[in-house]
Amino acid sequence: MFNLRWGDLSAKTSRTTTITSRAITAAAAPLLEKTAIDKELSKKESIRKSSNKRRASNTTILLTSINKKKKTLHGNIQKTTRIEYNHQHQNDDRTKLVDSQSQPAPSAPLSPYIEIESQNLVNTSLIPLPSSQTLPLHSEEKFKPSFRHSASPRESLTSIASEKVLLMSSEQQSSVVQPLLTDLYQISMAYAYWKPNKHQEIATFDLYFRKNPFGGEYTLFAGLDECLKFVRDYKFHSSDIDYLRASLPNYIESEFYDYLSTLDMNDIKIYAVPEGTVVFPRLPLMRIEGPVLKTQLLETTLLTLVNYASLVATNAARFRSAIGADKTLLEFGLRRAQGPDGGLSASKYCYLGGFDGTSNVLAGKLYGIPIKGTHAHAYVNSYESMEDLCVKDLCDRITGVAHPFSELCLKYLKEIGPVLKILPEETNKGELAAFISYAIAFPTNFLALVDTYDVLKSGVPNFLAVARALHECNYQAVGLRIDSGDLAYLSLEVRAKFVDVSKKFNLPYMEHFTIVASNDINEDTLISLEKQGHSIDSFGIGTHLVTCQKQPALGCVYKLVELANSPRIKVSQDIEKVTIPGRKNLYRLYGHDGKALCDLLTRIDEPEPEASVRILSRHPFSEQKRAYVTPSSVHNLYKLYWADGEIKGPMPSLKQVRTHAREQINELRKDHKRDLNPTPYKVSVTDALFQFMHKLWMKSVPIGELE
Repeated sequence: MFNLRWGDLSAKTSRTTTITSRAITAAAAPLLEKTAIDKELSKKESIRKSSNKRRASNTTILLTSINKKKKTLHGNIQKTTRIEYNHQHQNDDRTKLVDSQSQPAPSAPLSPYIEIESQNLVNTSLIPLPSSQTLPLHSEEKFKPSFRHSASPRESLTSIASEKVLLMSSEQQSSVVQPLLTDLYQISMAYAYWKPNKHQEIATFDLYFRKNPFGGEYTLFAGLDECLKFVRDYKFHSSDIDYLRASLPNYIESEFYDYLSTLDMNDIKIYAVPEGTVVFPRLPLMRIEGPVLKTQLLETTLLTLVNYASLVATNAARFRSAIGADKTLLEFGLRRAQGPDGGLSASKYCYLGGFDGTSNVLAGKLYGIPIKGTHAHAYVNSYESMEDLCVKDLCDRITGVAHPFSELCLKYLKEIGPVLKILPEETNKGELAAFISYAIAFPTNFLALVDTYDVLKSGVPNFLAVARALHECNYQAVGLRIDSGDLAYLSLEVRAKFVDVSKKFNLPYMEHFTIVASNDINEDTLISLEKQGHSIDSFGIGTHLVTCQKQPALGCVYKLVELANSPRIKVSQDIEKVTIPGRKNLYRLYGHDGKALCDLLTRIDEPEPEASVRILSRHPFSEQKRAYVTPSSVHNLYKLYWADGEIKGPMPSLKQVRTHAREQINELRKDHKRDLNPTPYKVSVTDALFQFMHKLWMKSVPIGELE
């Protein structure tokens, strides 16, 4: 057992040596690694210190260079006799203020960077650095991942949200408007139609309302474009199907969910009156034709898209009618609206209804609505005295020479005091400082909020002093805003002071400064102001406009009127709830003066009414109310907007719809539009439709028996 050869022993010795060497190496590895790390850290520290020295040196050189350039720049300004002034906000149409003339928003997105020529801005503290003189970054900063490629889940979500905002446009449907934005009973009925194979029967639904809002006699139809986008993009996603499987009874066949997952609206048709058209109760605003399951599924979403849009557009139109066409109306309701979607919808449809602009910046971007706004009371409150002013000079618009602007304002305040019969030293100097600061920031669009302390004794004198100083620098102030108090009285007093000061300084334009009023204004306020007399040029309106406090809902309904070529009628003891059965056409008849006489519903197969041909029109529910009409012209109000899976023809822009709405309102007689006891507009049916409807009505009501 001990008989070993030398070769075997040698091999064993070699293996033992190898194992021992590996063990030693393994044991020494941590020590070697630590030594290597220490060397590397020492090397990096040395590099960092050297880099810091170089960076400090470079920074010193760079700052010295900047200071030299600033001195040279300042010297050039002083030597300049006539240089075009380039204020950083002058001629910038990106953001118009409340006082600026209404302008359409840019058609294409603008660069977020503003090129500023600062040679005439003596108060400029930040000078753009040449690309060759940018400060060096730390080596770690050079290789930081970009925002879009951040590994942080929170940053990634923020990035995605930002991209969505950047990509949003008025052509896109709000992400919340989708097939599941519906009532449960629509899904339940869909299954009930599908199970007995009834879902392919062709149905016709009418969407209409029963009563005009706000005690008036007309309504503006709005929301059609959003309805068409919804139909175009209609699709149940896999997460929708999963949710329905979990929510509905478990005995529902999986084939039903398979059917829903492939559902689209390509085989339905939508006829409608053009958006912005003046409409009336019982007129079908939209006629939806197609398989009953699909047309049924559209009900709730179409109603929610039309109800508020038409209501707030009508409210805006009534505000416009109350104040006339020569005043500026601005929608300021975002903060009071029912959520973000309500705020956006309000801005869009108030503009459609006749308002001139909005404070809602996103609505301006999405819909091309002019955006307006100046400053709040908080800005005025942020200044306590003239010592709070950091910048006190303003460059001349023409020469570029710096003026001691704050000193000019104090000088003119003293001159204005006797004219306005106030004590200049008694005006609030924090308010004056705020006005000076804002005027320096926006010398071409200066409009001040003057009711933070006292309108007549402080706000107006301070405003006029700043306005006069702006004139000295070759600018013109725009006006002021009053947000509290007796608006009629204050506006007249303020206008009188404008006139006095304009005469004092021989500056006629000053008496025409814009007066903007806000302060919880509603339709009745505007009517009262018109009766009292006032000198207000522009109104900022929010709460009562966007929340429609006078009437919070329009009450549109969606009713089945035909199925499988068989007319259907909904009867009720409440006459207003009886439906007009069958597919119908809608015409508007006009008189010789171009004003609308009445609207006429006909059966789908009746001939179109003709101009200069007498026709019998009847009240839909009263036999006694009937009249002959000989129209000078006849307009078919229905257009085919959706068929064959596409929107038919180009849709008008919001501005075009707004123009159409204004023309439509002008076609109504004044007695239909008056605020008190307006004359009801006539909605009638042909004699053939009347007879058909009442025959079906009688057939549908069971005959009782007296005992």
